[in-house]
Amino acid sequence: MNQNEKTREELLNAVNGLSDEQLNAHPEEGRWSIIQVLDHLYLMERAITKSITDKLQSDEKVPAADKPIELTVNREVKVEAPSYVVPSESFQTLQEVKDKLAESRAALVQLVDSADEKDLEEKSFPHPLFKDLSLKQWIPFVGLHEKRHLLQIEELKSKL
Repeated sequence: MNQNEKTREELLNAVNGLSDEQLNAHPEEGRWSIIQVLDHLYLMERAITKSITDKLQSDEKVPAADKPIELTVNREVKVEAPSYVVPSESFQTLQEVKDKLAESRAALVQLVDSADEKDLEEKSFPHPLFKDLSLKQWIPFVGLHEKRHLLQIEELKSKL
């Protein structure tokens, strides 16, 4: 979780100082705004936390071999976001999205702190690219996924 926290801090530092108008602007046709990227990260963290919670409450054990999740930061490989993590089109303020990100992170931290390490290793659920991913690997995946989108945010900022 330490790496996840570092990445979250970098992410928030990258958007500090931008106005809500800049954050909601679409510098490229057909691409998300910076606020939508942040909203996507919130939706993703919430969905992963819910899936881990559901798997931990289940008796089903599906161990998964470790996958090269560090490849997540490679933005040359495009992945279509599942519908449940596609961000809203509505105008949002940075404060609103920061509050949502704080809420989703608190839920993940609470889950990780209370989870049994053995369960995290012995249970899994599928990722669109990596297939079955252990619950243990889903935790650092959250930070790697944010790092991937931090690069996207930097690109978008340069086009504002």
